[in-house]
Amino acid sequence: MAIDSEIPSAFAVRRCKAKFVTPAKPSPHERKLLSDIDDQQSLRFQVPYNQFYRFDPAMQGKDPVKIIRRRSKKTLVFYYPFAGRLREGVNGKLIVDCTGEGVLFIEADADLTVEQFGAALHPPFPFFDELLYNVPGSDETLNYPLLLIQVTRLKCGSFIFAIRFNHVICDGTGIKQFMFDMGEIARGASSCSISSVWEKHLFDAEDPPLVTFKHHEYDEVEATAAATWPSDNLVQRSFFFGPDEVSVLRMLLPTHLHNFTKFELLTACLWRCRTIALNLDPDEKVRMLCAANLRPRSNPSLPSGYYGNAFVFPSEITTVGKLVRNPLGYAVELVKQVKANTKMEYPKSVAALMVSRGKQLHLPNVMGSYIISDLTKMGYEEVDFGWGKAVFAGPAKALGVISFFIESKC
Repeated sequence: MAIDSEIPSAFAVRRCKAKFVTPAKPSPHERKLLSDIDDQQSLRFQVPYNQFYRFDPAMQGKDPVKIIRRRSKKTLVFYYPFAGRLREGVNGKLIVDCTGEGVLFIEADADLTVEQFGAALHPPFPFFDELLYNVPGSDETLNYPLLLIQVTRLKCGSFIFAIRFNHVICDGTGIKQFMFDMGEIARGASSCSISSVWEKHLFDAEDPPLVTFKHHEYDEVEATAAATWPSDNLVQRSFFFGPDEVSVLRMLLPTHLHNFTKFELLTACLWRCRTIALNLDPDEKVRMLCAANLRPRSNPSLPSGYYGNAFVFPSEITTVGKLVRNPLGYAVELVKQVKANTKMEYPKSVAALMVSRGKQLHLPNVMGSYIISDLTKMGYEEVDFGWGKAVFAGPAKALGVISFFIESKC
């Protein structure tokens, strides 16, 4: 389902100059090592999320910008590494220098109503660069702020909270924890209900490092003219899969294939359809990578409050011809195999690969690579700054070869 909006081609967004928000209290000035998984080159990018909040008569006269800015200072006391800067040490080892310099914060007003974004709020959002301004130089990895926040008041009394975070410092679950705690403090709490935990060493390689899995997600793929992304004909769209759509897809599977999830079914369908649309050579290899959250699968369990990266990209590889010519059940079985590689041994193997082959390993950014990230159970909409739950919460746009599954209120 494509997104329909009523946003005019010309509208006014008035932004104040970006300012630094620092922890409300002095924080430890120390250096914290990132994990061996954090060090990988593939995580050195920025991830934009946004939250839409409707006007609440009970909050009449209260300014979301002032409340969120003030409470973010208090929240940074508990998450003070976010207020630091990334440095690079020996052999590319990433370090957070906890300087307390702060995160970037932008106050803005837009001549829009939330209704003009359309009845169904879904990414990609038009003119998102106006709602989360890219402060020049702020999207660099080293020596720059780790978070950028913009709060935009809308003329209907609603507002948009947008945040961009450097992926080497945390994942989607980690940034949700930070935002949730900021919401609690905005509503009057004096501290976080769950203590924030660093403990990055949990995802370091063993000594000596031992690679125990095949990691096709980090294969060195030659970026040929046929494999590289065209820059002039790519579009982003959201599609809705409700019970009827899922039921039709289930009917395409063989009767012996019963044990599968909706995620596996939809991922297989999208991977197959996307590959058909790309019209690649039948003998070319294609990869499906699944961003697998390790928190519910770790043994021993991760500490409650851990907000660092805790995911890996287990992958499966096949050829275009096999994926396209075989029935949908073939792709479902491949996706099931990918999901099986999420035990604690796998991230240790990834960490060992980073240590043994250097920190410059990239996920292959070519047409034949497809990454799926399931955010349907993240609960971003639960973040409440005092105006209730968000009416939309999640990624602002797709990121390269990554597609997101998000909850829909259609």
